[in-house]
Amino acid sequence: MALSAPSTDAQVLITQETSPEQTFRSFTAETAWTLGNALRTRILSLPDNQRKPALISITMATATSGGGSLHTLFQSVTESGTIPDNENWVRRKRNTVLRWGVSSWTMRQKIASGLGFATSADNIESAFVRKFALASGNGGAVADEYAIHGGGYPIRVRGVDGVIAVVVVSGLKQEDDHQVVAETINELVARGN
Repeated sequence: MALSAPSTDAQVLITQETSPEQTFRSFTAETAWTLGNALRTRILSLPDNQRKPALISITMATATSGGGSLHTLFQSVTESGTIPDNENWVRRKRNTVLRWGVSSWTMRQKIASGLGFATSADNIESAFVRKFALASGNGGAVADEYAIHGGGYPIRVRGVDGVIAVVVVSGLKQEDDHQVVAETINELVARGN
């Protein structure tokens, strides 16, 4: 079954991401395993025009005495064909979610909405780098530590403020990276996870 197109309205996306339909009752290693495998199964069932090899990563943000750290709960490729660069995209998308508390797709739409008609990929990336004074190792329009491409998604738990984990899909078209996560979380939460 094909994925639907995600919204491009940042406010709609934020409302969706923080809704009860997207909020888990709890989130454990077992939940991450269930979510990761459900994502892999869903990606493998996509029609040919949406399916590509992808990397799925689920990481929990943990508090330590010296600051936060990350704990990987699930990571898998869907099939042969991913490349080492997918790891870099996962890291950068995850960093975006952890810093701004919204999906990497939502962050992209927030930046794009401020640009009016000048929403080319380069303009969006440049505006993102300028707005937040982000570092670019080569002086270009891409932030080395953050990515505002779809696929990084916050995990929220009822009764807990903020993002407790991040799921990232890297390898599909960015809107499909985002939408496969949103739809899969919706299905799992509806089943009582």
